[in-house]
Amino acid sequence: MDAAVQNYIDAIDPERRPLFDRLHELLLREFPDIDVVISYQMPTYVLGSHRVYVAAWKHGLSVYGWDQGQDGGFTVRHPELLTHKGTIKLPPAAAADIDDDEFADLFRHALGVAA
Repeated sequence: MDAAVQNYIDAIDPERRPLFDRLHELLLREFPDIDVVISYQMPTYVLGSHRVYVAAWKHGLSVYGWDQGQDGGFTVRHPELLTHKGTIKLPPAAAADIDDDEFADLFRHALGVAA
């Protein structure tokens, strides 16, 4: 992994780190060929021409980067997590109610590998 990515991860607040680790490990497990780089000063998961950005903020995590409608219905099922800019704002408490299969489906659609 790129040193800049590791530095970003190491600097994540302890309250947000478990959620970040959960999504980071899910992305690496589901997509073994994914590249993780720093783009716009945040970890960016790159698969072919597709990107997903995952950033730690005071509210929890922000997840974004896919074309509108390419989230496998995630934002329809969780409209309270969607901002007006198309970003999913994911507080740790909300993420606790969403299983890994649903996040994996979101990422498959966002990264263009949905069946």
